[in-house]
Amino acid sequence: MFTGIDEVDWATLRHAHGSAEDVPGRLRALASPDAAERATALDGMYGAVHHQGRVYDSTLACVPFLFALAAREDVPDRGGIVELLVSIGGLGDIDGTGDIGGTGGVGGVGGVGGVGDIGGTGGVGGTGGTGDIGGTRVGDLGGIGRESGEEGGRDRRAREAVRAGAASFVRLATDPEPAVRRAAAGAVVRFLDEPPRVLELLRQRLRGERDDCVLLALTEALGLFAHRYPAHADAAVALLAEQSGPSSSPALRLAALGQLALRAPGRLPAGLVPTAVRLLRERSARRVLAPEHRGPDTLVGRIRRLRPSDEEGAALLRTLHSALGDRVDERLALLAGQLTSPDPVDRCNAAWMSAVLFRGWRGDHSGVVRLLGAQLGTEEDRLRDAAVSVLAELFALAAPAADDLHALVATRPDLWTHRWERCPPTLGGPLKALARSGDHRAVPVLAQLLAGPAAPVGLGLEVAHLGRAAIPLAPALRHRLGRIPLASPSAARLAAPLLTAVRATGDADAVPELLRLLSDTPGGARARDAVVGQVIETLTDLGAAAQARPLLRRLLDTRHAAVAAGALWSADGDVSAVLPVLVRELTRADPVARQHAVRALGSMGPAARAALPGLRGLARSGPAHERVPAACALWRVTADPGLVRPVLRAAWAEAPRTRVPVARCLLMMGPAAAPLRDLLTSELAAGHRHLTGGEGAYGSHDIPADEELVRLCREVLAAL
Repeated sequence: MFTGIDEVDWATLRHAHGSAEDVPGRLRALASPDAAERATALDGMYGAVHHQGRVYDSTLACVPFLFALAAREDVPDRGGIVELLVSIGGLGDIDGTGDIGGTGGVGGVGGVGGVGDIGGTGGVGGTGGTGDIGGTRVGDLGGIGRESGEEGGRDRRAREAVRAGAASFVRLATDPEPAVRRAAAGAVVRFLDEPPRVLELLRQRLRGERDDCVLLALTEALGLFAHRYPAHADAAVALLAEQSGPSSSPALRLAALGQLALRAPGRLPAGLVPTAVRLLRERSARRVLAPEHRGPDTLVGRIRRLRPSDEEGAALLRTLHSALGDRVDERLALLAGQLTSPDPVDRCNAAWMSAVLFRGWRGDHSGVVRLLGAQLGTEEDRLRDAAVSVLAELFALAAPAADDLHALVATRPDLWTHRWERCPPTLGGPLKALARSGDHRAVPVLAQLLAGPAAPVGLGLEVAHLGRAAIPLAPALRHRLGRIPLASPSAARLAAPLLTAVRATGDADAVPELLRLLSDTPGGARARDAVVGQVIETLTDLGAAAQARPLLRRLLDTRHAAVAAGALWSADGDVSAVLPVLVRELTRADPVARQHAVRALGSMGPAARAALPGLRGLARSGPAHERVPAACALWRVTADPGLVRPVLRAAWAEAPRTRVPVARCLLMMGPAAAPLRDLLTSELAAGHRHLTGGEGAYGSHDIPADEELVRLCREVLAAL
C-alpha cells in the first residue's frame, strides 16, 4: 500500500507548516497497530496536510496512498481515512444546500458558548466559536470560494483525484467495517458520476444493511442524490418515502422525514411536527448512550469529546429544522416538543437548536424561552449550562425565563462567577443572563460582587443593561473607578466596563473619579489613553463637561481632539473654539477621529455650516458606516433631505448593519423620512433577522441590535 512512497520528492512539497518531509511517516503511522499512533497520525494529517480544509501539493500526493490504506481490511480505523479522502475531495462544491446533519466524521465546533453539535460528513472542521449550531460544515473550509489562482487549481485537482478513485468508494460501501460503509455512502453519491449505478447501489445497500448508523448515512445519501441528480430524484424520493414508513425504526423514519422535507416537501405526511416529536421520543426510549470517547489527547479526540452525547439525534433534528427553514411557527412547535421530552439529552440538543432559530428569525419566541428557563432546575449540568448559554445571548428576549434565572442565581452562589484557568474571574452565566434581561433582581448579587476583593472582569458591561435599575450600584461603581491605579498598564481595561456602567446609571456624583482618569498623573496618561474618549463622552452625557475645560483644551492637539471639541461645545457653545478643530478632524486618516468629528458637528446643528463641504464629501464616498453618520449630521446642520435620503436608502440596501443608525436618523427626521417608508414596512414584514448573519455567523449583541431595529422601524412609522 506504500509502493512508490519513497519515490515522491516530499522535501519539495509543502503543507501548512512547511516542508512535507514528515508526511510519509504520518501515512505509515495510519496503518500502525498502535491506536494512539494512528490517532496522532490522523490528527497530523488534518493539522498539516489538510489544515482547516485546505489543499496543498502534499495533500494531492497523499491521495493514492490514502486510497490504498482504505482498501486494506487489515488496517484499523479506516473509516477516518475514508472521511479524510471525502474532505480532501471537497463537500460543499457538490452539495450547495448547506444541509444540517450528516454522519461520520468530526465537524467544526460551534454554537453559543462554544459548545455545539457536530455536523457534516467527513473530516475535522475548524473551530467556529460564533458559527451556527453544528459549526462549519466539514469541507466548506476547504475548496469553497477559492476557485481562482494556484489554490483554486489545487482544489480542482483534489476533487478530480478523489473522483478518479470513485470505484474504490463503491467497493468500500460493502466493506465489513460499518464505519467504512458509513463514510463511503455519501462518497459514492459525491464522486461517482453514474446516477443509475449510484441509485441502484443505494437501493441494494438499504435492503441489505443491518447497522443503524449506516442506514442513516444511506438515507442522507439518498437525499443528496435527489439534490445532485434532479432527473433521477423521483426514484430516490420514493425510497425515502418508503424509509419513512412504519416498518422502519424511529431514527430511520426521522432521517427520511428530514430528507423528504429538504428534497420533496410535497411527499411529507400531514402533521409533520407531532410525528417527528413522537418518533424522537420513541427513539430516545430505545437509545443506549454511546460510551464517552476515550483516546489520545489529539485535535480529533478533543473535538470528538465536544460532540453532543447523542450526536445522531442532534443530526436528525438539525436536518429537520434546516428543512423547515422559514416556517418559524412549526420550528417553534418542534422545539417545544424537544424541550418537553422526558430525555434530558433531547432537551440539551433542543437548547442549542433554539439558539440557531433565535439568531436567524424573528417571532414570538416567549414560549420556547420559558421552556429553556424550565431546564435551569435540572441536575444535569450539561443541559443547564446549554440553556444558560442560550439565554445569555437573548438579552431582553430572555425575560420570560427571568424567574427561573433568578431562582438559579439565588440557590447557586457558586455560579455567580466563573474562573478560567490562570485568568481573572468573569461573571457567571446565570447572573449575566439575568442582568442582560434587565431584571432588577440581579442588583443585590451584583452589589455583593462589587463589594468583594475582586469584581469579575466586565461586570460593568452587564450592569449597563440594567439601566436606571442599577442606580443602587452607583456608589460601589464609583469606588471601584476611584481605586484604579492610574499608572497601571491595566488601567484602561479595568476602567472601560465601569465607565459603561456609570454612563448607563447617569451617576453625576462620579465626576471626580472621571476627572481623575483625565489627569496628568506622571506615567499614567499613556496607560489610560484608550479610554480617554469614553471618559469625555461620559462627562458630556452627565452634563459635566464644563468641569473638565482645562483638560479638554489640552486635548485639542491630540488624537482625542474631536471628542474633546464636542465636549467643549456642549459646555460653552463657543463655535470659534471648536469648529476649526472639527473641520480639521474631518480630513484625518483616522476613521475614529472622523467619526467623533461628524458626531460633534451634528450636535452643533446650523452652527456647523462651515463644515458642510467636508460632511458632503464623507456622505458621498467611503464605506456605508461612515456615509450614514455624515448624512445624519448633514440633516441636523441643514434640515435638507435632498442628499440625506439617497445616502440612507443606498446604505440600507448595501450594508444591513447600518440599518439601526439609519432608522435612528429617520426617527430624527420625522415627516421628512416619509419617502423611505417602504424600507421600514419591508423590514417589519421580513421574518429573517438582517443583523445576525442568519443562522450562521453571529456576534454576541446581534439579537438585541436586530430587536432595536424592529422597535425603531415601528417608532418611525408611527411618527410619519
